[in-house]
Amino acid sequence: MANRITSLFNIKYPIIQAGMIWNSGWKLASAASNSGILGLIGAGSMYPDVLREHIQKCKAATDQPFGVNVPMLYPNVQEIMDIIVEEGVKVVFTSAGNPKTWTKWLQDKGITVVHVVSSVKFALKAQEAGVDAIVAEGFEAGGHNGRDETTTLTLIPMVKEQLQIPLIAAGGIATGKAMLACMVLGADGVQVGSRFVASEESSAHQAFKQVVVDAKEGDTQLTLKELAPVRLIKNKFYNELQELYKTSPTPEQLKELLGRARAKRGMFEGDLEDGELEIGQIAGLIHDVKPVAAIVDNMISEFEEAKKMLSAL
Repeated sequence: MANRITSLFNIKYPIIQAGMIWNSGWKLASAASNSGILGLIGAGSMYPDVLREHIQKCKAATDQPFGVNVPMLYPNVQEIMDIIVEEGVKVVFTSAGNPKTWTKWLQDKGITVVHVVSSVKFALKAQEAGVDAIVAEGFEAGGHNGRDETTTLTLIPMVKEQLQIPLIAAGGIATGKAMLACMVLGADGVQVGSRFVASEESSAHQAFKQVVVDAKEGDTQLTLKELAPVRLIKNKFYNELQELYKTSPTPEQLKELLGRARAKRGMFEGDLEDGELEIGQIAGLIHDVKPVAAIVDNMISEFEEAKKMLSAL
């Protein structure tokens, strides 16, 4: 299945396992890379010394390419980038910030840089900044999201129309059929997050994995646009947030309710009532927890079957 994405990352299949906070440690990233796709360590939930440990363990667990996802809104980004360079990581996905800040610095050190965007405007800015590829993420996605609520089905062809560099689709992709649909719309590959949360190798708490498996249509909602838009499973914390919204709160009041480490409490520690439970809309189509290798095999098999079905049409 060779194309621009498999060539760029030297992988077998054009699939990227998303670097998600509290879910994407070295076990998930290495299992993904060993399955023929690109695994990503999620640096957003890691102190620098913890990130170094995860990179070293990932290198020991796989001889295949892997990368690190770095949300640039977090502090100590310089220290994180220095560790990435020192440990010899060859792929970095940046998000939540200006791609001009780090792209050339990383590329000068031999690192491939991909930037995550949620609009045509920011895709073009990232291309102008010189990144090697773009992830265009639709409104369906879990975790931090775009404010414009542009869906993947709409976003991908609009970005493709104006982009020259490789394009990776994200948001609402958990099956081979969805992968094929995105590639028909112009994507060179796909980034998959929520499906890998419900994997055996994910570092998410087992209770959170079960909530993802149990989720139905309508169980998630995009909120907190005044801070950083995030898609959450509806729980006690979400309901408290909606009650606060009835009072037209200031960003400071929202920050006060959000507090610190709420995402860690929800996804990593398994506090299903007061924790922040980030997941995509596609959770309604995830019905089990499987090994990463089985997830990838299923996606590729379904992708090939879907291609045959289209040919028959």
